[in-house]
Amino acid sequence: MKSLVLCEKPSVAKEIARVLGCKEKHKSYIEGPAYIVTWALGHLVELSEPEDYDPKYKTWKLEDLPLLPSTMKLKIMRETSHQYKAIAQLCKRNDLKELIVATDAGREGELVARWIMEMVHWRKPFRRLWISSQTDKAIRDGFAHLRPGKDYDNLYASAVCRAEADWLIGLNVTRALTCKYDAQLSAGRVQTPTLATMMEREREIEKFRPVPFWTVTANLDGFQARWRGGDSQDGRLFAKDQADAIVSKVKGSSAKLIKQTTTEKIEPQPLAYDLTELQRDANNRLGFSAKQTSNVLQKLYEQHKLVTYPRTDSRYLTSDMAATFSSRLESVAVGPYAVLARPLLRKPLPITKRIVDDSKVTDHHAIIPTEQFVDLSALSSDERRLYDLIVKRFIALFYPVYRYDETSLTLESGGEKFYAKGRVQKDAGWKEVYGNTFDLTDDEETDHDDRSSSRQLLPDLKEGQQLIIRNCQAREQATKPPSRYNEASLLSQMEKHNLGTPATRADIIEKLIHSETIERHGKSLIPTGKGKQLIELVASELRSPELTAEWERELERIARGAGNRAKFISGIREQAEKLVREVKVSDIVYKPHNLTHSRCPECNQQLMERNSKRGKLLVCSNRECNYKRNAEPQRINKRCPVCHKKMELHTGKAGKYAQCRLCNIVEKLEEQSGSKRVNKHQQAKLIKQYSDNTSLTSGLGDALRDALNKMK
Repeated sequence: MKSLVLCEKPSVAKEIARVLGCKEKHKSYIEGPAYIVTWALGHLVELSEPEDYDPKYKTWKLEDLPLLPSTMKLKIMRETSHQYKAIAQLCKRNDLKELIVATDAGREGELVARWIMEMVHWRKPFRRLWISSQTDKAIRDGFAHLRPGKDYDNLYASAVCRAEADWLIGLNVTRALTCKYDAQLSAGRVQTPTLATMMEREREIEKFRPVPFWTVTANLDGFQARWRGGDSQDGRLFAKDQADAIVSKVKGSSAKLIKQTTTEKIEPQPLAYDLTELQRDANNRLGFSAKQTSNVLQKLYEQHKLVTYPRTDSRYLTSDMAATFSSRLESVAVGPYAVLARPLLRKPLPITKRIVDDSKVTDHHAIIPTEQFVDLSALSSDERRLYDLIVKRFIALFYPVYRYDETSLTLESGGEKFYAKGRVQKDAGWKEVYGNTFDLTDDEETDHDDRSSSRQLLPDLKEGQQLIIRNCQAREQATKPPSRYNEASLLSQMEKHNLGTPATRADIIEKLIHSETIERHGKSLIPTGKGKQLIELVASELRSPELTAEWERELERIARGAGNRAKFISGIREQAEKLVREVKVSDIVYKPHNLTHSRCPECNQQLMERNSKRGKLLVCSNRECNYKRNAEPQRINKRCPVCHKKMELHTGKAGKYAQCRLCNIVEKLEEQSGSKRVNKHQQAKLIKQYSDNTSLTSGLGDALRDALNKMK
């Protein structure tokens, strides 16, 4: 009897099959003496669409809402139905004793497998493979310690609740808004409060009015000191004459050092990465989007097997892993990491609660390197840069804390007090891994001058010493508005308000961009006109991060076996009904922000401008009409004979013509339909076909070639 192993992706299935000794390859599975390994293609089964319950729901009508099926049905996804049928056929084999679920070790991976099992009516025993890396050793160890499938029933229940909640809230509110306002408007239980969070920041920025202020800085022997009105005052003066008066009072005089204190301070090692922290760091330091980080990280995990399970929310490691830390350091001690890792291997590793804490690890531990040998040359540029962050963070865990002496000075001149800070490094500690450039306090909200002044080097001084003020000046500044969110800061807000999970937050941001409710401007994320209006159309409850956060907390309780699944879904149904009702009675007017003055040639409705991968499009605002065209002329490969730039394609009364925007040169294009011209690809194919045909004489082949060349 054999075990059927169900993986989530073909690439993972091939690796597991290789480790298990399965060599007989088939189109949809790989078979061996003891195992048959097959795979899904992501989800093969999904929740049924409204029209699957009743064909009338295929047409969106406000009066049909809310849609609240008494029982949520499943259906096979049409795009991947061939693979589902193959798995279903395998499940009927009489030589199978059990199923081993080897999909991704998380909530969504559990759902992928269980829905397939439900659709094929699997009734035999099943067990769960739960591993945190894809190395051969991890796979072998995982199969040696398979867990009972029922141990993950609560995780499956949580996954079902999440999927049904997204369907009930997202589908109903999206249909209600779209029907009510005759526009493509979407909402959801996570994306809407995320958009609301951004809009709140946008309102703060719009309301903000800069206020001028002045600071007074004195330059002494080798360092700077800033005026402050007292220990609790921040040094800002909101009247220029006050600042000028202080400058006049102390300029050209001396200052007395009345107080000097030196304190030893430490900065502990940064915690290991979870997915959200890695996405934040990659955005700040590498410019990666959250989605880009997820994609690159998945390749490092799945294809290269160099890092552990990516979609984790824990920043700690477990005690049973401690024995592997040395071998992981040995594996990464190559290239630029050798000089950092080798010294650690000469003595016992310092393992503290900052590294290992079982109580703070949930389903998966933090993201760290595996014991797989590293070939840095096999990595792409993006993979190499992201791997660099993970490896350095892991190595830094075992370095000492960063130690420095911070000295604070209080000086007095003309009755005014000036303050200065400086630091002297005592032990670089973990910062040695980063070449002393890494700073945990890097933050756009932190004033750059404050950071610089606190790190200046101070000379050797004594209390009571007189110092000459070389220069003193007042500097005009202005209060700054809150910064717009970038992906790093938005991920922090989503994590703070418990919006989504580490695995879904990147997709939520991309969904908001794709729906044109927010857009990227450089590093910043900014709500569009559509987003600003949409957030006003949605009920206040759905905008609230608190409500969504409570739903996420309840899903976590269900996963732990402490929540009530029936009560949760009942609450979601009630909420969906309420949200739809509020949309129906709303008297708010929506006006598409991207309407143009152009009219659709088919139905005479106004055209809307939309972004696409090929540039801007003009799309009919009537949802029943499918008319669309390029907003800007399409550039073609034909070059201008004067400036050699690509020309634009236009259509006039006489047909198609090419025009150079710079030189205004126009050339008529020949119509291709009915033409006897043969393109280069066709020519080469015909010549090869007849030249290689030994049944034809060389003269016929030459004649054909001559004829084709004349047509060219």
